[in-house]
Amino acid sequence: MSISDLIRRRRSIFPKSYLSERPIETSVIELLLENANWAPTHRLTEPWRFVVFHSGESRQQLGQYLADYYRQTTPEEQFSAEKMQKAGENPLRAGAVIAICMQRDPAAAVPEFEEIAAVAMAVQNMWLTCTELGLGCYWSTPKGALEASSFLGLTEGQRCLGLFYLGWHEMPELPGKRRPVAEKTRWR
Repeated sequence: MSISDLIRRRRSIFPKSYLSERPIETSVIELLLENANWAPTHRLTEPWRFVVFHSGESRQQLGQYLADYYRQTTPEEQFSAEKMQKAGENPLRAGAVIAICMQRDPAAAVPEFEEIAAVAMAVQNMWLTCTELGLGCYWSTPKGALEASSFLGLTEGQRCLGLFYLGWHEMPELPGKRRPVAEKTRWR
């Protein structure tokens, strides 16, 4: 499959569609992380960091953290028991969840947005690898994850940019939805 085909077939596949009984092999996760490691990075800061929740116990702990965070931080008038339950169950539906984190260059040799962009490119490498393997994935950015530094054991200069859910699935291939690039381009 060509890189253009992979890019155009890439889709978000959500945890509700995962086959929770089918585990993801450690070697598959290692391949995703190795491909992520080859993303472009200005000045070779390599800012991506990952925390992998692979075992059932670790995914259960993540689910409990997310549900507790939602319960403790959501105002009563906005609270939804369904959303809290979903936050707690999604990590258990997945075969693995990878916390996507960034290590800020201590020398601040590049602007922070460049390091965030480098992490996003690392995630794109993982996403394209998942597409090639037929593995579903989804980058989620709940506030609980973005504020999970203590739970994740992050150190100074690190922050979480979201959670990357992974799971085998049997979803049919979905058509892409993009407006023509000509609508978004000016030539000079």
